[in-house]
Amino acid sequence: MIFPVYVYGSAVLREPAEEIADRSLITPRFIEDMFETMYSSDGVGLAAPQVGRNLRLFVVDASPNADDDPRLADFKKVFINPEIYERSEEEVLMGEGCLSVPGIHEEVYRPERIRIRYLDENWQEHDEEWDGFAARVIQHEYDHLDGVMFVDRLSPLRKTLLRGKLSSMSKGKYKASYRTKQK
Repeated sequence: MIFPVYVYGSAVLREPAEEIADRSLITPRFIEDMFETMYSSDGVGLAAPQVGRNLRLFVVDASPNADDDPRLADFKKVFINPEIYERSEEEVLMGEGCLSVPGIHEEVYRPERIRIRYLDENWQEHDEEWDGFAARVIQHEYDHLDGVMFVDRLSPLRKTLLRGKLSSMSKGKYKASYRTKQK
């Protein structure tokens, strides 16, 4: 099933997500639906709050970018109850967009390298280090679990310049090529 993606202005996008203590809250079907929603929206990542579920879970699949970075060939993952516990001091500026902010793409600084602990879809623990595009995708989706959106990380000037577009978006005035919802 393809879920509608909640758009900027939706309250669920600003709430810190809940830790998942009960495994029954995350079914294989829900995870499959998350991936299906992400693919149908042409995304590389999707967090549960973006589909209206206030849970600490996100999915990523950057394997289509393997031509640019061969390390991404198998970068299809499920992150349950993730914790980024280390970030490099070095930050890199790169363009970002977001399924919950359709039509807006901006340059955002993020740490180049991170370390993260998480559970996968089989509830197996992982502790990994990522850099480059993979680290960026993880950090972007991780932010959603804390109620943070990439536009929050823009310079004050860029935020001011986007204020009108974001205000219109929160009132339902935007275009997206995928199902969306506001609440």
